[in-house]
Amino acid sequence: MMDEKKDVLWRVYLLYGFMLIFGITIIARIVYIQVKYGDELREKAQKQEIRVFDVEALRGNILADDGSLLATSVPVFEVRMDVASPLIDQPFFDAKVDSLALMLSRLFKDRSRQSYLNQLKRARKQGNRYFQLQNRATYSQVKQLRTFPILRRGKYKGGLILIPHDKREKPFRELASRTIGYQNEQEELFVGIEGAYHHVLKGIDGKQVKRRINNGDWKPLFDGNEIEPQNGKDVVTTIDINIQDVAEDALRRNLQKNNAEEGCAILMEVATGKIKAIANLSINAKTGRYEETYNYALAESVEPGSTFKLASMIALLEDKKVRLSDTMDVGRSGYIVYYNRTMRDVYPIRNGRFTVREAFEKSSNVAISKLVWDAYKDKPEQFVEHLYDMSLNQPLGLEIQGEGKPYIKHPRDKKLWYGTTLPWMSIGYELSLTPLQILTFYNAVANNGRMVKPIFVEEIRQGGRTIERFETQLINKSIASQATIDSVKSLMEGVVERGTARYLNNSPFKIAGKTGTAQIASGSQGYNKTNYTASFVGYFPAATPRYSCIVVVSNPSSGKIYGGAVAAPVFKEIADKVYATRLDIHEEQPLIDKSHAVQAFQEKVINKEDATKLSKLLGLSLSDQATQQDWVSAKADTSLLLLQPAKISPEEIPDVRGMNVRDAVFLLENMGLKVLVNGHGQVAWQSVRPGTPPTKNREVELKLVNL
Repeated sequence: MMDEKKDVLWRVYLLYGFMLIFGITIIARIVYIQVKYGDELREKAQKQEIRVFDVEALRGNILADDGSLLATSVPVFEVRMDVASPLIDQPFFDAKVDSLALMLSRLFKDRSRQSYLNQLKRARKQGNRYFQLQNRATYSQVKQLRTFPILRRGKYKGGLILIPHDKREKPFRELASRTIGYQNEQEELFVGIEGAYHHVLKGIDGKQVKRRINNGDWKPLFDGNEIEPQNGKDVVTTIDINIQDVAEDALRRNLQKNNAEEGCAILMEVATGKIKAIANLSINAKTGRYEETYNYALAESVEPGSTFKLASMIALLEDKKVRLSDTMDVGRSGYIVYYNRTMRDVYPIRNGRFTVREAFEKSSNVAISKLVWDAYKDKPEQFVEHLYDMSLNQPLGLEIQGEGKPYIKHPRDKKLWYGTTLPWMSIGYELSLTPLQILTFYNAVANNGRMVKPIFVEEIRQGGRTIERFETQLINKSIASQATIDSVKSLMEGVVERGTARYLNNSPFKIAGKTGTAQIASGSQGYNKTNYTASFVGYFPAATPRYSCIVVVSNPSSGKIYGGAVAAPVFKEIADKVYATRLDIHEEQPLIDKSHAVQAFQEKVINKEDATKLSKLLGLSLSDQATQQDWVSAKADTSLLLLQPAKISPEEIPDVRGMNVRDAVFLLENMGLKVLVNGHGQVAWQSVRPGTPPTKNREVELKLVNL
């Protein structure tokens, strides 16, 4: 018995010994790790549990020239809930969670009530203190969330956690959308002005320390940020939102009418190069809608066709190869053969005998090519060097990425220069330019030979204060002599008065420009008789040019293909809008005496600010009985101007007779009406009777006279 007891005790002691040795080994190992690797492991654990995150800076705004928002960052919120908060007791949670699930389902419409209910209960059971309810909630949704059961108790007692972010919005939707651009941070892709000025707009991100909690989520360690973000600066563009709207609307209706594939329209200030409007529309094959998906105006380098004849005429005149009054005879056939290639006119001009001026005004391919061929066939490089001297072979160097490269071949390129290249180049083929490059060239002619770089951004602002202003940049101080510039200006006026753009000759102001109709090459198949580009480029008012404009319509397929019939109407609509709203470009009218001016006031609806200015100008005392009114009815005698509230109802088309054109257009367009203006001066007649209920997009014609 004793032996058995000793045997059992021996076994127990042995087991205890092994356990003691094993325990000592573990403790020794722990001490060893703590001493040798402790600091390293503690640092590693700290990194895994606590991390510094970037806090997004608010991206700056992109503004129109009047301060209207073209692109802005609007707040969105990541919504989370501290479902397991000890401040939310279980009975209260059980009583309210069903109602909360129902309201979340109705608000976000992404999950059913039952799905929300199950997820909230599961998160509560798992002790989740950072449960995600929604990834991108709007500000209005957050306002509603604050009224929901449980959540209405706030951050601590209700567990509501809001993490602000921002997303980019364009208040005017598609208006100048492609030029404004967009950002895709996942692909690090920025285009348009968003891309060109990304470094200005983006700001500097802040820093925030977060701790890892259950489910792999990260929760801010402190309420504030370690480093506050610095918001981005604002970019003020040159775009006039009202003219931009007219340009896009006119272009879209024209593309629809002519069943065209795509088109663009650009309006530029002659002296400064500021782009006031730029529209790019192309057909979406799936939806059948015209959308801004590609910056055709900047990027599409194509053969311009007849609009390039202006460059040919400048070269001829600079070298004194022709005079505008010279007579030439191209024969009655209406075609000419260079080597084995035939060039034709659309219509023969009379009996084939006409002046150089008529050749340009009627856009004769045969005549212009013959003039260039006769002058430069032995020295084609002289002609090409003239084009280079006009900076036509150089990119504009735009800040916006994606500009198409101009291509004008040189005779030294033996593999590319053919015997027929010179005559075809003279009429705008075998070379390529973008619409904006062509417009910049015509703008230089309007600017008396001074070529300026197109600019899209006027200034950079921070906190409403201008910190950088962009001035006009010179590309070429003189593309030709003043005598040549004066001559080609008269040619372009003739195009509108007697030539291929006679459609524009009924405007109340004088327009100068050139039509273009170019066949589109279809790869190796060459040119065909079905694909064309129609264009018109010019400036106005012709006597003192203030604005230049180009309209290009690609592949119209409803019967009309020529620039004068397809592109010129869009040009006219844009020019009419500018003329109607920019009184400073109107020709000065002779002064009228004071009694005549006073008579013009009687019973007229007028903008109050204008009425005040006019009363000071005429030396009249002012009696204002229309406080806080923008529009007033004015009565006047030789000493006093009485202002009373005008009766203008949004339910009735007003009587705008007697008003100045700017006020009349403003009133009517604000009611959703389309205004057509004829003549200049004050409104004498309107096509729709006053008091008629307004209908959106209804056309109202106004006839103006000098009263």
